[in-house]
Amino acid sequence: TDTTTMKFTSTTLLCALSVAPVAAFTNPSTWSNNCPTTTTTSLEAERNINNVFSTVCATAAMSAFLWGSPGMIAEQATNDQLPFGLNEVVQQTVVAGAKDKASATGSRVNKDADSLLRLGLPINSKEVRELQTSLEGIKQDVASKRKGAAVDGAKKVESILGSKKADKMAAVCRDPKICTETMKEIDALMDPLEKAIKASQDAFTGSLEERDALDKAYTAQVKASKLLTQLEEQMVPKGYKTDVPSQYADLPQLQQRATVEMVIKKGEAGAQFDINGVNFPEARMKMVIDGYTSPVTGGNFVDLVEKGFYNNMAIQRSDGFVVQTGDPDGTPFGYTGGKAGKAVGEGPNGERLIPCEISIVGDKTPLYETTIEDEGRGGEASILPFSAYGAMGWARDEYDANSGSSQFFWLLFDSDLTPAGKNVLDGRYPCFGYVVEGADFLQDVREGDVIVSAKVTEGLEYL
Repeated sequence: TDTTTMKFTSTTLLCALSVAPVAAFTNPSTWSNNCPTTTTTSLEAERNINNVFSTVCATAAMSAFLWGSPGMIAEQATNDQLPFGLNEVVQQTVVAGAKDKASATGSRVNKDADSLLRLGLPINSKEVRELQTSLEGIKQDVASKRKGAAVDGAKKVESILGSKKADKMAAVCRDPKICTETMKEIDALMDPLEKAIKASQDAFTGSLEERDALDKAYTAQVKASKLLTQLEEQMVPKGYKTDVPSQYADLPQLQQRATVEMVIKKGEAGAQFDINGVNFPEARMKMVIDGYTSPVTGGNFVDLVEKGFYNNMAIQRSDGFVVQTGDPDGTPFGYTGGKAGKAVGEGPNGERLIPCEISIVGDKTPLYETTIEDEGRGGEASILPFSAYGAMGWARDEYDANSGSSQFFWLLFDSDLTPAGKNVLDGRYPCFGYVVEGADFLQDVREGDVIVSAKVTEGLEYL
């Protein structure tokens, strides 16, 4: 990054596009230094042939299930009912643990910010994760018009909520009565959802009737997902706090989660935001800031928002990769209005600095003042990955983990190009939240556009 504006270097950005074609941007002569080379022995070759044969068999067998329900496939795998030894394969993929699917290397990319936030909650209930998998699968099936699979998914949700699993979920809630009522509300939404999907099946493909029916199904799924979030939040233990080393006690900390709403206007008078051909006079975004995985980073951001630091601040970078702001006018590259913490100290111009803070799946506390690369843990999954459009990251100097102050960015990469666990952002830069409403506006936010206001609308009491 540039040490004055803390912008990513082109090298970092190209590394983030590690799975995209890079021949036009890099020197092929340097590839050998970055890519491992291997020598294949005869034994390994034989194993490779066997692996290919197994993969072909598995692919052929699985093709028969492609238009069926993922929930059905998962259930059959769990009960060892699949042929060709596919039970183990499916269990490791379709029935993988939710925390692994969020951001582990090689996993299906989860691009849903709300889903990622649910997976990031510090809860321990395999029943609710099973419910989440089934309910979120409906959204994907409706979007891709896999109508039969969507109906199967709704029935699976009803099955879970009508079994003893519902009692187990209620038992781990802070208030079991609230959770029981929430689960009843989710269950009640499945019937109209199924009816809407079946209505779409009866309509002509591409007709207004089909679209209207699918819209109704989608709306029901979204309502059920919001209720699922409430259910899972009830499972967070009462008084839960992420342990933060005592040396950072003099820095702002966010103990749970907060919601920030931001309004951005075009820098040019009269200009509007063009989002897919529709003009808007202003961009309105809602962001959820996570204090469970990023108590110091999230606390620093919420503190600055509450102080009005970002109000009337211009967007300083928009290059198709990230939208970035937080660099105040003048010489300082960060916030100078508060007392610097003792552990990290202050920047060259009196900036309040914060440590790099990384939360990894399986760890009880975040890593501080380092990265997973420096710790020799490259490839491990971050709890909140950079895999959703509008993921929020904290900017810093590329070679100084503790140089962050007030600059942050929204990631614009398509996660198909930068899958979680396979880019240089996860584990190197803190992901401290996501845009949950209005992320589409980021596609037309440009340098010079102005943040008219940024307000903490929920969760200020957790700062």
